[in-house]
Amino acid sequence: MNLIYHLAPAERWSSWPKDQLYFPIPYEQEGFIHCTRGDELMIKIANRFYRDDPQDFVLLVLDTNKVEELGSPIKWEEATDMQELFPHIYGGIPQQAVVEVRKVQRADDGTFVGWSS
Repeated sequence: MNLIYHLAPAERWSSWPKDQLYFPIPYEQEGFIHCTRGDELMIKIANRFYRDDPQDFVLLVLDTNKVEELGSPIKWEEATDMQELFPHIYGGIPQQAVVEVRKVQRADDGTFVGWSS
């Protein structure tokens, strides 16, 4: 099983209808869903883009095979300012592809430090 991560606002994720594909707010503008692979890189990305966002987040652990089998292609693309390839989902996240939802842990200053099951 190949796993990738998506950081989602906890309230949006928990209130999303469980029988529908999940779409984050930026999807309409960007046309894909940002994901990453690996804990260390996820923490780096979370701190770079969301450290100052005070809302609670959850980490969605996704099975790439199920994402694609259920109709949302994944393309590995280079970010414009990083030398990494990132998985981008071109479609919604099928909730059947979510193998785990982890609670995000943050320091008092907003820094992302990890997650727990």
